[in-house]
Amino acid sequence: MRKNIIMVVNPISGDIDKAELTEGALFFAEKENLNLVIYNTSGVNDIVNIKTLYNTYTPERIIVVGGDGTIKMVAEAMEKENVIVGILPAGSANGLAVDLDLNLTLDENLKIAFLNDYIEIDVITINDKISLHLSDLGLNAELIKNYENATVRGKLGYALQAVNTLIDFEGPFTATITANNQTINCVATMIVIANSKKYGTGVVINPFGVMNDGMFELVILKNLDLYVFGQIITGNMPIESNDVEIISTNQAVIKTNFPVSFQMDGEYCGKETEYNVEILHKQMKVAIQ
Repeated sequence: MRKNIIMVVNPISGDIDKAELTEGALFFAEKENLNLVIYNTSGVNDIVNIKTLYNTYTPERIIVVGGDGTIKMVAEAMEKENVIVGILPAGSANGLAVDLDLNLTLDENLKIAFLNDYIEIDVITINDKISLHLSDLGLNAELIKNYENATVRGKLGYALQAVNTLIDFEGPFTATITANNQTINCVATMIVIANSKKYGTGVVINPFGVMNDGMFELVILKNLDLYVFGQIITGNMPIESNDVEIISTNQAVIKTNFPVSFQMDGEYCGKETEYNVEILHKQMKVAIQ
């Protein structure tokens, strides 16, 4: 009897044509005698539909063709299920895939996604929503908002929005952070809530990031000018700076003095003044090389 595999494809992620990926996956599945069930996301009832497909086919793996947002959506749908997630990177910024060293050829990624072993990674919850990779509040979240409303995609799209974001940015905010039984006050331009090391650009924003250590990091960036912000966008930011403070913890509360823009795994989520952050240890199985 053929094993079932569900493949969730985001047709619009990264402004990339998914035909080659889909055809490659179908060919690979046929070669391995696997039954591949393809689901194309629409933005309407996707989580419910993925749950229904899982209950119908009970696959041991779900392959994701998309970026961090699509992977996060599948993780939310499969939160209570024992299933391995394979990744075929196809987003604007494939941060999780970059951190897992999955920026490989299609043939290599197909083998990993369909057949390879897995690791169990931690998941962060922020105000009861799942974050797998990197979330932040402040300047980069404003950039994400502007990028989502722009017409140019990919890394060029991010770069084009950087100057506009800095011009329109409301400025630093004051944050009260409670973590590790201590409370600190700081003025920040951006606070990263990090389960891992790198943004999709390849920049190491959190040198202490390990995705299965039961901890996350708060990376507090106190001052960001155009030069440093440009380094974040292009992947060249030096983290050794007096303007950067890093807190490792498994639980934190962040309160800001006014509503601050917030993004999770590359998707803009609006503005809040309080963020309750917790780690869920080894919550998700992800195929790796």
